[in-house]
This record gives sequence, C-alpha cells and structure tokens, in this order.
Amino acid sequence: MKSKLSVVAHHVGVSEATVSRVLNDRPGVSTATRLAVLTALDVLGYERPTQLRGERARLIGLVLPELQNPIFPALAEVVGGALAQRGFTPLLCTRTAGLGEANHVGALLDQHVSGVVFAGGHCAQADASHEHFAQLRERGVPVVLLNASVEELGFPQVATDDAVAVAQAFAHLDTLGHRRIGLLVGPEDHVPSRRKLAAFTRQYALRGREPRPEWVAHTMFGLEGGHAAAERLLEAGVTGVVCASDPLALGVVRAARRAGLDVPGDLSVIGFDDSVFLNCTRPPLTTVRQPIEAIGRTAVSLLAGQIDGAPAAPGELLFEPELVVRGSTGPAPQRPA
Repeated sequence: MKSKLSVVAHHVGVSEATVSRVLNDRPGVSTATRLAVLTALDVLGYERPTQLRGERARLIGLVLPELQNPIFPALAEVVGGALAQRGFTPLLCTRTAGLGEANHVGALLDQHVSGVVFAGGHCAQADASHEHFAQLRERGVPVVLLNASVEELGFPQVATDDAVAVAQAFAHLDTLGHRRIGLLVGPEDHVPSRRKLAAFTRQYALRGREPRPEWVAHTMFGLEGGHAAAERLLEAGVTGVVCASDPLALGVVRAARRAGLDVPGDLSVIGFDDSVFLNCTRPPLTTVRQPIEAIGRTAVSLLAGQIDGAPAAPGELLFEPELVVRGSTGPAPQRPA
C-alpha cells in the first residue's frame, strides 16, 4: 500500500521529500507548491498536521440545488473553469436524500475551504433555513450568491435581471397578438419567481390591463411540475405562457400535446435559461438566455477578491438576458383552444 507521502507527491507532481518539508512546516518550498500540497491533502481526504490546520486550503465549495436542470451543470463548468484558472479546486455539492445544504456547509468548513459559491438553493428561498449562512459569516468565509437571493443574507450577489427577462418574453408574445398571457414560476417563497411575478404584473399594467389570478401558476421546478401546472393554465384559456425555466416550458409543451393542442399553433411557450439541446426539441424552444459565462466568471472574481482581502460589498450585480426566438412561439390563435 502506498504511503501518504507517496500518494500526495504523485498527486501534486513533486518529490516525497518536498511533501515532507510541507507537512513538517520546514522552509525551502515555494508558496505555490506548499498550497498545492495542502490542497492535495484536503482533496485526498488526509488530515492536516495540527500546526497547519488553521490555514485555509485552495478549495472552493460550489453548492447547487440539483443537476437535472441543465443550467446547473453549465454553471458548474463555467465556475469550475474560472476557479481552476486562479489555482483553486472546486468541491461540488448537490442536494441529495438525507444530505442538505447545512450538512454540505459543515463538511466544507471541515475541509478549511477558502470560499463558497451558492447557485440557488436555500439562499433563494425566503422560508428556508439560513443558519448555515450565519455560520459562514461567523467563520469569516468569503461567499458569493448566484441568482436572486434573500437580501437579508448580506453577501454579494450576481444574477440575471428577472425583470428584463420577463419584459422581453412578454413583449414578444404581445407583439404576436397574445392578450391572454400566463406565467409559470416556482414556489411562492422562491425569490427569482417573486421577481418574475412582479415584472409580469407590471407588464400588464404598462398596457393598461391586469392578469387574471388563474393566469399565474406556482409549481415545483422540473418537467413534471410544468406539466401539472400547465393543465390549470390551459383550462384558464391562456394562449401564451412565460416559464421560469426550460424544464418547466418543456412540461407545458408536453401537456399541450396530450391535450390535443399544437405548439405554437394553439399555444406559444417561452422558457428561461437556454439550456443545452433546446434547439433540438420539437418544436425548438423559444427561451430567454441567461449570460452564464459572464455571471459565473464575475462570481469567481468577486470571491477571489474577498479571499485576497478586499471588502465584501453586499449588493447585487444584474446581467441582462437575451431573448432567443425559435419555433415554440407564433401568432395568437383567433380564439383560445
């Protein structure tokens, strides 16, 4: 069986003697090599020597609510790549059965991470527990939040402008002649969904109208949630639906087809995110594209600044999305199907 020295040396690409110098806190090792050895210890699951436990590793926690929605793996790829370019190693954490965000944060603190990036999850849910965020603040761990989050958390935020996204989608359907436009969003305590609902109501008001209550539906994110909620929207007679995610939009398309309706002949559908392969769906999905490259890299830049000692300025940077018109939207039918 290989010794710890041998395994770490092979992982980092240095000699066992160099690893020994780092573990014994001896001089003669560059700062970069020293950090690489300490990071390897954490990644490989070895316990640091007592005298080195106070130092933070070059590890960054990346906490995602799920991986089924393609937007989250895409964000992970951007953030992970930007972190690697700065010499950090990302530790991916996703919510699984019996292991929630608080558990992940505890494990990340045990690994002496240098910072944490949250993309959705509890930070975006007003009614969720936020105690683990207070724990991170008490420990002085740098944190950046991706997408709209609960303001009281006080961490820097980077997000897509939900109001602009809804305005783009609504204007597109309005131009096509739709007057019975519905909105499909996530749970009622979901902050980005709240923002989309406020913007949706505002778009109607700007046109001197207001939406009927039954034209707005809340559901759990995912294909099945979109399908179930779409049935209620179809019964309400909407001719176009603006959705808070691409999986929700695909659920609406599926529900419309099972009801014998044509998309976009009888119902126009708009998603949100512009996930991979959406141009391959039938019909190709019109959606609002999130600028995930800019969002992810900006989040890493803000986090790296905090790690280097820059003050964490609470606030939010908003990025403008882009409407991508494909085949799931068309002129409003002369009468609701």
